[in-house]
Amino acid sequence: MLNPAMQQQRWFITGTDTEVGKTVATCAFLQAAAAAGFTTAGYKPVASGSEMTALGLRNSDALALQANSSVSLDYQQVNPCTFLQPTSPHIVSELEGRPIALETLSQGLRQLEPLADWVVVEGAGGWFTPLNATQTFADWVAQEQLPVILVVGMRLGCINHALLTAQAIRHSGLTLAGWIANDVEETGKHHQAYLATLKRMLPAPMLGEIPYLQPLEFADHGRYLTLDALLTAS
Repeated sequence: MLNPAMQQQRWFITGTDTEVGKTVATCAFLQAAAAAGFTTAGYKPVASGSEMTALGLRNSDALALQANSSVSLDYQQVNPCTFLQPTSPHIVSELEGRPIALETLSQGLRQLEPLADWVVVEGAGGWFTPLNATQTFADWVAQEQLPVILVVGMRLGCINHALLTAQAIRHSGLTLAGWIANDVEETGKHHQAYLATLKRMLPAPMLGEIPYLQPLEFADHGRYLTLDALLTAS
């Protein structure tokens, strides 16, 4: 049976590193949640590496989350902190003289919570990506007490990166609710062994595997995920 507590939920999507497909996985998660009957809102509070358009700075990851939310959202609701240069948020925010405060991220989340059953938040980079001189994304997630979904980029080294990230999440006092395998490159001969090891050693259920996609698209990836482990009452 479905857990009534799941009707209103917030999730944080992090990755084992940068460029492991967090946006692909977040869009798939939004699609799967919508297919399960939930209204959804994607939230990319901090994004660096954007383009100047006639409407202002726009980040491609945030635009993908906006397009895959089941409720209509303005761009600024999805991505309140947008930066031009593709580097760590704490560096580019200092260069532009626009410091990132945790309260700004929380204010954006508060605005989205009444609009959708599930608010799905995508981080930037890995778990400990700095937001300013003293605080990381992990500090904000701990402040908000968000359950975490880990995206594992399936390639050499992913087991160590996944286990370290899972350990860091648990040491932050947070719940690792599940993980998603994302095939960021064509699978090799040891791929199934990597998956088996991760399934055995990660302290959370695998929600699915997104195959290697070339060219990269965001449409209809929700079919690769199953949210049963999140939806079913314990």
